[in-house]
Amino acid sequence: MPGESKSSPREIQNYLGRISGPLLDRIDLHIEVPAVKFRDLAAGRTGETSAQIRTRVVAARQRQHARFRGRKNLACNARMGSKELQQFCAIDEATKALLNHAMTDLNFSARAYDRILKVARTIADLAGSEPLTADHVSEAIQYRSLDRQIWG
Repeated sequence: MPGESKSSPREIQNYLGRISGPLLDRIDLHIEVPAVKFRDLAAGRTGETSAQIRTRVVAARQRQHARFRGRKNLACNARMGSKELQQFCAIDEATKALLNHAMTDLNFSARAYDRILKVARTIADLAGSEPLTADHVSEAIQYRSLDRQIWG
């Protein structure tokens, strides 16, 4: 089928192995996007419109600007340091256990831990939620797929 990779899993692994772990660690979202099948395209299902997504993104950015008002050089979740992570990404014990499980079992680095919390904070902002929940953290963990596939 046109567009499909003819590479073997080993060839793909070797190619991806060229990306160093520390470099990949600095990328917040890693996801695999499979090709969309024709029957799915032809089904006519619709999701959120671009305008709806834009509205959610603008609202999330406004939450972030309000959260960091008065903090020099800090306007978005991606720029949070350890002090801000503790203040704005507090999680309950059950969510800590989930994150601990991911860190241990999936062999995530300390940098990945911070990235997961920042992404979870953004997911919560997009959902209009002030507290971080296990659902937000779980979703953020899912966006570390290359960590698990290559280095885990």
